[in-house]
Amino acid sequence: MRRTRRQHVVVYLGLTLGLALVVGPFLWTALSSVKPEREIRRDPPTFWPQTWTLDNFAELFERVNIGTAFANSMIIALVLVATNLLFCSMVGYAFAKLDFRGKNLAFGLVLVQLAIPAIVLMVPQFVLIAKLGMVNTFIGIILPTVVTPLGVFMMRQFISDLPDELIDAARVDGAREFRIFFTIILPLCGPALATLGLITFLGSWNNFLWPAVVAQSENMYTLPVALNILNGHEGTHYNLLVAGSVVVIAPILFLFVFLQRFFIQGIATTGLK
Repeated sequence: MRRTRRQHVVVYLGLTLGLALVVGPFLWTALSSVKPEREIRRDPPTFWPQTWTLDNFAELFERVNIGTAFANSMIIALVLVATNLLFCSMVGYAFAKLDFRGKNLAFGLVLVQLAIPAIVLMVPQFVLIAKLGMVNTFIGIILPTVVTPLGVFMMRQFISDLPDELIDAARVDGAREFRIFFTIILPLCGPALATLGLITFLGSWNNFLWPAVVAQSENMYTLPVALNILNGHEGTHYNLLVAGSVVVIAPILFLFVFLQRFFIQGIATTGLK
């Protein structure tokens, strides 16, 4: 019994330490957003604010067009979530339940793309977007990630575990593949869709490099690109950066808390272990 209690104590101490390491930076950022800049730069630094202020957020909204950048980020993220949920699940269904020539080869190419860094494809993607006249447009930012290899892999893994008897019964009743997909497969993919949606939203919301390359006017900037303006010739404004970080992080935290149960279930059932 004593040995078991000691083991539990060690486990809880380890988990507490891990939680502190993960939550600590977020908590420090949130508390620093309500500190004046002189206190942020103080050495040694203070964790708990000695002076509380909301001037950082007021100045942030004056210096940066946060409203437009927030709307741009939200539009791009929601469109990418919708397209990835639809197209990745359709491709995943084809790989999981349909038989066609070259199926294994095509899925192998999807797996190969998972190993290719996105930055390697950035130059040819930008050349293609420029040739199509989509620079500085929402379509130009959205198009390269309408379907992602990770999303296809996740949906294929989840749909593979669904019983074939459901699909066979629907085919016997005369249902076409599209009807089977939309009325039988999609309703059963709730956890996987929630997980894919959260991962897609997170990736789009935090994406900086590609929007910075394609968006060439301030009215097309996303939040990460707009906040980069604060790293100008006048020096780095840490008080504004932490305030902007809170604005960027808040929707993600809310979304994760809301979809946490589905996210954990989806990770456990799509082979991402």
